[in-house]
Amino acid sequence: MTTPENQSPGPRPESPAARDRIYRSPAALVGGVLLLAVGGWLGGDAVLTGEGRTPWVALAVLLLAVPLVVAFTLRPAVFAGADRLRVRNPFRVVVVPWGEVASLRSGYTNEVVTTSGAKYQLWSVPVSLRGRKKAARQQAHREAEARGERRGRGRGLGFGGGFGGLGGADPSVGDGPVRAETDQVMHELREIHAAREKAAEAQGEVSVRWAYEVMGPAAAGAVLLAVLLAVG
Repeated sequence: MTTPENQSPGPRPESPAARDRIYRSPAALVGGVLLLAVGGWLGGDAVLTGEGRTPWVALAVLLLAVPLVVAFTLRPAVFAGADRLRVRNPFRVVVVPWGEVASLRSGYTNEVVTTSGAKYQLWSVPVSLRGRKKAARQQAHREAEARGERRGRGRGLGFGGGFGGLGGADPSVGDGPVRAETDQVMHELREIHAAREKAAEAQGEVSVRWAYEVMGPAAAGAVLLAVLLAVG
């Protein structure tokens, strides 16, 4: 499940200066905080009260594990601005101007495809097959209710429910089709893309930056742990 933060009204930014819409996964945030709390408690206790090499091994494990937990839980986010889409994944930050977005594709993962054919997964907008099944059930229930209401109105007017059988369910009943939460996020991103892809401010080159602030400490922890284990 993914929720937007700092939303500007409506699915489209009002102007190039509008604030970014930020999408994160609440489940990942909660899981990350819990993992850090448990790891900090156990690791801190080993560092402070352990004997021999135990404090050093615990420190190396913390140095390796904490950046990885942060990278895969707290760090991922999607920032949808007026001019570009910024994707912050565990080890990379990808900035794609809307003019360079070819499509926003949903399958078993959600991803942005650039005009050059490069694909980047949206880590903070995971696909939920369970959510899609739930949304499909809700949509079917809504359509069944709509058909029942039309038949009821027809009988009330003395037409014997004839209008209820003239066609299929009206997909526009209510506030639009029911979507899983992450599918709704992708729908909003597609709307912003459609509105901004031709804007002069939304043109430019795709940039990719590696997250050395995450990779560096994790690599240092891995090296320290390997040395400690090697020396016995």
